[in-house]
Amino acid sequence: MSRQGEAAGLLLASYCIANSAFVPTVAKLTTSLASGFTIALFTSLFAAFVVVSLLALRGELRLLVPRTELPTLFAIGALGTGVAFALFYSGAQRVTAIETALCVQTEPIYSLIGTRLVLGYPMPKRRVAAVIAIAGGIALALGIRPSSGWLGLGFLLATPLAWQVSHWIALKNLSEFNPLQLSAARYVYGSFVLGLAWLAFEGPSGLPSRGDLAGFVPGVALQGMVLSFGGTFAWYGAVKRLDLTRATAIVVPSAPIVSLVVSYLVLGEQVTPREAVGFATTALGVLAFALSPSVANHE
Repeated sequence: MSRQGEAAGLLLASYCIANSAFVPTVAKLTTSLASGFTIALFTSLFAAFVVVSLLALRGELRLLVPRTELPTLFAIGALGTGVAFALFYSGAQRVTAIETALCVQTEPIYSLIGTRLVLGYPMPKRRVAAVIAIAGGIALALGIRPSSGWLGLGFLLATPLAWQVSHWIALKNLSEFNPLQLSAARYVYGSFVLGLAWLAFEGPSGLPSRGDLAGFVPGVALQGMVLSFGGTFAWYGAVKRLDLTRATAIVVPSAPIVSLVVSYLVLGEQVTPREAVGFATTALGVLAFALSPSVANHE
């Protein structure tokens, strides 16, 4: 990999960190207006609108329906957006923004194990040590929670697994790693799956009241068009230039550190000393991954 390619990957990863820092706080605000399932669906629909518009402008709508790779793209959308969004927003509705940010830090753990078992990447000792530090930091920061909060935490802890499985499918089965095509699959097919599930289990009863629409529409539009599509497109660009495990470990544990400031300024949530130590521990894991060279080239 060229130095320019790696520098571009690190720049995209940095954008992902800044973008992701706002996700827990905005999710907490939007899920106060409607059910988590409804927020998941309409967030995905706004993201799908942006990416389909881009494909149409570029004359590349055919990328959504390739002859041989359609099942793979559908699986990526169903898991990476359909399942992941349902879990994430249902969990975010039940816990604080800080807890939301903490729980998704489990992604490097799934990434390290999965890329070894599924993709055959090596498992360097430095990365193993980093994952142990990240897991320890998460456990320390979450501590003992009341039983009423475990359902939300469980949803959030499972969310990164859905993201990672969709990444493994993409890297293992697609002949070309096209960030725009993957983003389109995530939100078009993810919206289809979410829409069917929403109609079956919730339907219009999950929509906000008429008085809340003024806050609901701009919130889910921001979530879908900027935080979701913008973050996903940059994420796949970073993964293409860095290996999946490295990109995951740079972005996922770093974003919550920045999100602490956002959640404090917007929601007034304050970090406890235990959470601060937990965040610091995960930061050590981030540093170890960031200094570790890439183990695969996806260009």
